[in-house]
Amino acid sequence: MAVASTSSTTAAAEKKHWWLTNRKIVERYVREARMLIATQEQSEIAAALRLLEAALAVAPRMEVALELKARSLLYLRRFKEVADMLQDYIPSLKMVISDDASTTGSSDNSSTQLSRERVTLLSSGGGSEPACTCFSVSDLKKKVITGLFKNVEEAGQWRYSVLGQACCHLGLMEDALVLLQTGKRMATAAFRRESISLSDDIFSSNKHPLSGENHQPERPPKTEFESISHLLCHIKLLIRRKTAAIAALDAGLYSEAVRHFSKILDGRRGAPQGFLSECYVHRASAFRLAGRIAEAIADCNRALALDTSCIDALAIRATLFELIRCLPDSLHDLEHLKLLYNSILRDRKLPGPAWKRQNVQYREIPGKLCSLAAKIQQLKQRLAAGETGNVDYYALIGLRRGCSRSELERAHLLLMLRHKPDKSWNFIDKCEFADEKDVDSVRDRAKMSALLLYRMIQRGYSSLMATILEDEAAEKQRKKATEVAEVSAAVAASFQGVFCRDLATVGSLLSQTGFNNPIPVKYEALSC
Repeated sequence: MAVASTSSTTAAAEKKHWWLTNRKIVERYVREARMLIATQEQSEIAAALRLLEAALAVAPRMEVALELKARSLLYLRRFKEVADMLQDYIPSLKMVISDDASTTGSSDNSSTQLSRERVTLLSSGGGSEPACTCFSVSDLKKKVITGLFKNVEEAGQWRYSVLGQACCHLGLMEDALVLLQTGKRMATAAFRRESISLSDDIFSSNKHPLSGENHQPERPPKTEFESISHLLCHIKLLIRRKTAAIAALDAGLYSEAVRHFSKILDGRRGAPQGFLSECYVHRASAFRLAGRIAEAIADCNRALALDTSCIDALAIRATLFELIRCLPDSLHDLEHLKLLYNSILRDRKLPGPAWKRQNVQYREIPGKLCSLAAKIQQLKQRLAAGETGNVDYYALIGLRRGCSRSELERAHLLLMLRHKPDKSWNFIDKCEFADEKDVDSVRDRAKMSALLLYRMIQRGYSSLMATILEDEAAEKQRKKATEVAEVSAAVAASFQGVFCRDLATVGSLLSQTGFNNPIPVKYEALSC
């Protein structure tokens, strides 16, 4: 018994010693990481991130380490990792039971699988809700899932500010607005609670320390409050313009919708990559409805350059190519769309991470795939029948049939200035990328798609110019033939007039002298 008690005491001491040792190691890692982060150098912050990951491997729920890791990732512009780390706090995501788990029955709780579903914070047009709604933060708060943040005090306000900034750079503007507003309100409330215990003599933000000595989560400094305020103003401006553009699009004011979207896309201040891709898709729809096919195709090209798996951009571009009877390109886009749908069914999830915004539901994929297969079969039959070179270049360039040469040259010049391949990737300068490694690939895709559109416009210009020249030559021949006929008729009419005049003179002489009487001498010379 004594031996057993001694062994248990020794095990408890070893366990306590192990816990104390690891705690000291974790605290040392966090302390060193904090010192490296204070240097504000990327190499040092990357080293601090490795130390924090080692600390979290021992203590996964350590709040200080989690905060420092999130802020380090944000400083290194690794926004996707921040969203993956804190995706449970994104307001527009909620956990739902997947379809497979519901079919297996509720008896087997261990096989229950959870998936994520998006919650609409603002109407994006096309739904049952009206797109033109008053912008109100209170309405957004009501639509946030009740009970998503279970314990605010334990969670820490840093999650809201850090995740809000990451969501903004990822293009999730509505989520960023809710998170940043919530974090700002919590920080203000926390500072108000702290200020109650301060006397009037020491009530100064400069004298009041931002962090305690017990390594509690740091309160963001004043400079971060200012940056968040500026960021909130920019987010509200973008959301207001997008809402106005979608409202104009739904109301049939296509030129107005294009103008509002152009304010976002051509503004002096940049916008995130995902948000720009979505705006390009909406502006392409406005251009298509306004009859500006070339501009709509160019916007679809830019959206696909920013996001290769954009289903809406592929569908709109395929429709545009079919509209101008460019069937091979339409079939190519439909085949690409079919591959995306098949990959979604194979992987049993939508492309991209869970927080990525998608305009299609997983349950809609089988029906869309069936209709897509029928459409592809129809286009293949039309191609087999010989519909390959009958492209409607009038619709592509945006001209009426029978237009003049000056109208064609003016429209061609405007299209060349807008869609010149050398300037096709200028929109990248106004885009904030979530990952700087994507810049080169986006530029290459934009150049390639712009070059294809440029060549198509050039072919259309050459074809229409040849048609106009033929029409002008035929019109010139017709006018020449008409002029010759008019001259011949005029000559014949002149000879006919002289003959009639002579007959009239002879008739008058006969009436004066009589039919059987000789003509007087004074009239013989006149008659001769």
